[in-house]
Amino acid sequence: MKTAPRLLAALALLALTGTTRAAEDHPAGHDHGHGTPGHTHAATPAASPSTRAFEEAAMRMHGDMEIRYSGDVDRDFAAGMIPHHAGAVAMARVALQYSKDPEVRALAEGIVKAQEAEIGRLQAILKRKEADAKAAPAR
Repeated sequence: MKTAPRLLAALALLALTGTTRAAEDHPAGHDHGHGTPGHTHAATPAASPSTRAFEEAAMRMHGDMEIRYSGDVDRDFAAGMIPHHAGAVAMARVALQYSKDPEVRALAEGIVKAQEAEIGRLQAILKRKEADAKAAPAR
C-alpha cells in the first residue's frame, strides 16, 4: 500500500477513536487498545450522518478484531488483520459516500482497492493454515 493511503487510514482512525474525547473519557496513563471490552464511542444525537457511519464502522471493526488467538503467529496475524482491513474499507466507503474533496475520494478509492486485495491474500493464508493443520499428523 502506498504511503498516502496509509496516512489517510491512520488519520481516519485517529478521527474515529476521538483522541480528544479519549483523553476526556480515560484518566491519564490509561492505555486503551483495540477492542477494549465494554468501551464504545456512541455518536451524539447531533452527530452528522458521516460521523455516525464512522463510529459504527469503528465499533464493528474493534469487536471483530477480538479474535481467539491460536498461538500460530501467521494465523493470528491474518485473522486479526482481516477485520482491521475491513474497517479501513468501511471507513473509505463512508468517505466516498460523503466527501466531495477529489483528493480524499481518490485516497479512499485506493484504500478500498488495496485493502480488499490484502483481505483476499489474508483469507488465502487462513485457508492454507487450516488445510495444513488438518493435514498434519496427530500428536
